[in-house]
Amino acid sequence: LRSSSCGVRLSALRRPSSSSPSSPSRVSRRSRASSTRAGLDADSMNSLMALLMGDKSALVTKEKALPGRASKMEVPEKHFVTGNTMEQPFPSNLEHCVFGSGCFWGSEKAAWRMPGVWSSSVGYAGGFTPNPTYEEVCSGQTGHTEVYQVVWDPEIVGFADILRIFWQSHDPTQGMRQGNDSGTQYRSAIFPATPEQHKLVLASKEAYQGALSKAGFGAITTEIGEPGATEYYFAEGYHQQYLAKPGSRPYCSAQPTGVAMPEYAGGECKLPEKYFEKYGPRPGCTIGFPNEQVKMDELK
Repeated sequence: LRSSSCGVRLSALRRPSSSSPSSPSRVSRRSRASSTRAGLDADSMNSLMALLMGDKSALVTKEKALPGRASKMEVPEKHFVTGNTMEQPFPSNLEHCVFGSGCFWGSEKAAWRMPGVWSSSVGYAGGFTPNPTYEEVCSGQTGHTEVYQVVWDPEIVGFADILRIFWQSHDPTQGMRQGNDSGTQYRSAIFPATPEQHKLVLASKEAYQGALSKAGFGAITTEIGEPGATEYYFAEGYHQQYLAKPGSRPYCSAQPTGVAMPEYAGGECKLPEKYFEKYGPRPGCTIGFPNEQVKMDELK
């Protein structure tokens, strides 16, 4: 048995279709009441899955985690959309950071579309198992969460821009799930690469918590790693830029709250407000946009 969320996504990968699929169920998070009802439904499912498979809402210990392997995952040399490299070393003028906000397919798409992003990729981080497979991560026995790495040019797009998209593209109060996807592998997380990033992550979290609390949401459960302390493992090649590839199915369970990121010290964005108004996440959907990267000329 697999969890319903992993089963849905593996099924989609086995049977790609070029036809227009129906959209997955979209649940609004505009009100705390609707969020609570969804939480109760998810909790009931979690209880059932726990009886069948063990408690997937609890992180596995290092001693019980799967052993993994020494060999690294092979990934395409070039990004499917930007055409740039996905593996280090990157050009010295670029910065990078790793994020987790539920299913990594839609999260990565939101990242690669941003002007100034050099490349993106999806993978696993935050756990114990070296070089895990997708199936191993889905089992909940690696400790990893699904993540995406963003590589960007800070002269064009700022870390504050990327953080704003991250916070607003999912519900960071849901603990060990995101929308329909349940388990420790779907927890919200940020793994900063530098002390400067770490500082801004904490400031942005505090600001967004204030906005969420005013809107009736609970405490942010996002895991925040220490600077440069978390190893990033690439996911399989077929997961990379999955939603941009022919025959892919537009699945994404992220649940944007509709709550905007307020102003905070250091959080000044480089992209114009028009970008967030036109291309920012909306409640119920994060992937209903073209695959191409947005050009700065479009924002004038």
